[in-house]
Amino acid sequence: MATRPDILRRAQRQLDTGATRGPWSWAVMGVLLGVLAGAVAFAPARWLAAGLVWADAPLRLHNPTGTVWNGSAQVLLRSGAEGSKALPGDLRWTLRPAWYDSGPGVRAEWRADCCLSAPWIWHVNGSLKSAQLRADDLLPAQGLRIPAGLLTGLGTPWNTLQPQGQLTLTTRSLTVRLNATGTQLGGELALDALNMSTSLSTLRPVGSYRVTLRGGEQTSMTLSTLEGALQLSGTGKIGPQGLVFTGEARAAEGREDTLSNLLNIIGQRQGARSLIQLG
Repeated sequence: MATRPDILRRAQRQLDTGATRGPWSWAVMGVLLGVLAGAVAFAPARWLAAGLVWADAPLRLHNPTGTVWNGSAQVLLRSGAEGSKALPGDLRWTLRPAWYDSGPGVRAEWRADCCLSAPWIWHVNGSLKSAQLRADDLLPAQGLRIPAGLLTGLGTPWNTLQPQGQLTLTTRSLTVRLNATGTQLGGELALDALNMSTSLSTLRPVGSYRVTLRGGEQTSMTLSTLEGALQLSGTGKIGPQGLVFTGEARAAEGREDTLSNLLNIIGQRQGARSLIQLG
């Protein structure tokens, strides 16, 4: 059995060893923390691009420059091997740490001279199990505007329709919650498709339309016609199994013959109307 003097001598030797190694241990830890901080602070923008590829997202960042925190890139819309379409001009972003009522997060500022009249601000916070994204409202005067032709980069059916016109996105109280059970949308998102035309019809334009998404346990979707010869309407829901949509297309009075071929293509023809079902 160790005596008290033996215990005291062992303790003294441990203290002496710690005193000798302590500065080196702290130095190594300092170097590791410095490398980690540098990697986070100067992480290249291409890491974001690689993340979108890994997630198999329909968006891609082409020729990214700068860092994860402050960079720019060209945005591509793509679907598999069916090609891609580029946003006219670069997307620029600035990410900054932020503190919210629920804890730490990130404030993201997106700029695109081609398509946004003002920066679009997103707020991101959460934990290892869930995350919440909240977007500042996009009002009609400052909505995101992109050419409808970009949709062809998403593949079928857009590459068949070859749409032309302008898409305008607006939001109100938009939130996105991500967790193990899926994705839940909150607030409202509206997409206006204005002065739309298609290669499947000689009539130009065929009309202007609005798609509205309203968040909840299940996201509801409505399609309505703002104006035009091709009348579109319908409702649907987006849930764990994807989109379920039922709608119809009709020709305005006096345009039946002009739009007959298009009505045959976009849905199941029933007399004067064409039924559209998805999901």
